[in-house]
Amino acid sequence: RAVRHGEFWDLVAITAADAEQERAFRRQLAAKLARGELPRGVRYHVFGDPPGHKIGNGGSTLHVLQCLENLYGDKWTSFIVLLIHSGGYSQRLPNASALGKIFTALPLGDPVYQMLELKLAMYIDFPSHMKPGILITCSDDIELYSTGVAETITFDKPGFTALAHPSDLTIGTTHGVFVLDPSSFSGKGGLEYTSCHRFLHKPDIETMRQCGAVRVRGNCSQPCSSGDHSDSEMDSECVYTDSIFYMDHSIAKQLLVFYKQMDTLCCEIDAYGDFLQALGPGATQDYTKNTSNITKEESQLVEVRQKLYSILKGTPLNVIVLNNSKFYHIGTTQEYLFHFTSDSKLKFELDLLSKAFSIFSDKADTLDRSASIIQSILEPGCLIGPGSVIEYSRIGPEVLVGKNCIISGSYINLRVDIPSNCFLCSLSVKIDDQVKYASMVFSVEDDLKKGVKLLSDIYSLQFFGVSLLECLDLWGVQVSSQLFSSDNTQFGLWTARIFPVCSSLSESVRMSLNMLHSVQHKSAFKLHGFKLLSVEEMLSCKDVEDMLKFRDQIYDEICLQ
Repeated sequence: RAVRHGEFWDLVAITAADAEQERAFRRQLAAKLARGELPRGVRYHVFGDPPGHKIGNGGSTLHVLQCLENLYGDKWTSFIVLLIHSGGYSQRLPNASALGKIFTALPLGDPVYQMLELKLAMYIDFPSHMKPGILITCSDDIELYSTGVAETITFDKPGFTALAHPSDLTIGTTHGVFVLDPSSFSGKGGLEYTSCHRFLHKPDIETMRQCGAVRVRGNCSQPCSSGDHSDSEMDSECVYTDSIFYMDHSIAKQLLVFYKQMDTLCCEIDAYGDFLQALGPGATQDYTKNTSNITKEESQLVEVRQKLYSILKGTPLNVIVLNNSKFYHIGTTQEYLFHFTSDSKLKFELDLLSKAFSIFSDKADTLDRSASIIQSILEPGCLIGPGSVIEYSRIGPEVLVGKNCIISGSYINLRVDIPSNCFLCSLSVKIDDQVKYASMVFSVEDDLKKGVKLLSDIYSLQFFGVSLLECLDLWGVQVSSQLFSSDNTQFGLWTARIFPVCSSLSESVRMSLNMLHSVQHKSAFKLHGFKLLSVEEMLSCKDVEDMLKFRDQIYDEICLQ
């Protein structure tokens, strides 16, 4: 139904990495709206990052502000906006790469929900308790919480307001950590409004202790003293970590002025690290010069950080502490498998299903209870091992899928045993204006982000536990700089041209599984005569329409049951 003004978001903005991803997102949004899967009466927009340098989610935030002003003039400052960062190509969860993390399917709903619907549902109470401004979230995390009947999460204070969740100290090392103001924080109850003295971005545990961020569970108002700590003490300690945050329009306008003055942004800005570290009375500009792991191309970063610090310094960082809450991240193959198939808290809290909007035989041996089947058709006779996820796929009667596998967008109609820990994802690609198919296959444990600078070092890259150099020899693929698609000096699995282009979806699956079989059994399987693509190239020439057509065919067949 159409939402009434004031009861929902005025505008939902989704970021994309580039124009190609923007088109893919727009196509999926249009399909959702046509099927009535999203609330009507809301402005939905997709904004691709400008071409050129990567600008990070902070740069994307600034670019979205510019786009909103271009579209709506001054009117945009009266909107209540949900901004979802979904740019990037998800190298740690490649089945979300082609069509976007925000469109990741969940084992829930009939028809299935995707992350976008879950985000809108999770935040459904926020807009009616929010002054005009922008709520910023990422597309691969889930925040669940419980509050008292009379307690309300309200975003009505000037400056920034962030949600905070109690987390183990090790979690804090990979997230933002709030150093809460002890004079305004009691640590009692399920929900508490307080202020942040200082924000730490991915600090080590020693820094958390030195800055007074570590608390004792059950007595969260008392910071822990520094010094030696036993394992039992560590278990009882926590820090408050970040998730989503809100900024009012006065701040947004200041950031937009800064963005316009920059003319062209040539570095990656982190919306969390580079915005929030400037806030609170305890903020210092030390972080602005921390350029470890920064390339020469991003020499502008220090200057940008210092300017942001000067703009935001003194701005309050309000914190809404949710003591009965949990933050979940689903951005890697391991997290994806764990939360969807194990007895995880998330599976229990969301009531995730082992079969969501799918067709499969009711035979007891077809499907292990810990497996997760999402909008797929499993023909009688196939077997799915424990801990595996099958999404948007058609599995034939003579297929045996091992444990802890991810099968996405594939049509498997041959007699085959798919080994445990296999990641298989098929894409439609447009080659010379013709629709073709390519299927990537890896281990769920392979590191697609790893790269080496020298061709002589590619032996250190691992494909399903075997040196890539050995795999290339089995496949008859020569080692040269032409083997890799990227212009960068990094050579890795992401850019290795190893996957054959085929004329049918099922044939591409057969070829890739034969490649894997040859590696596991040390038997030659030559790829002569095939055009080979890297994952990077598969994504750049993907045919979104054909991929969605395959999903729609499965959807229609399930609806007819």
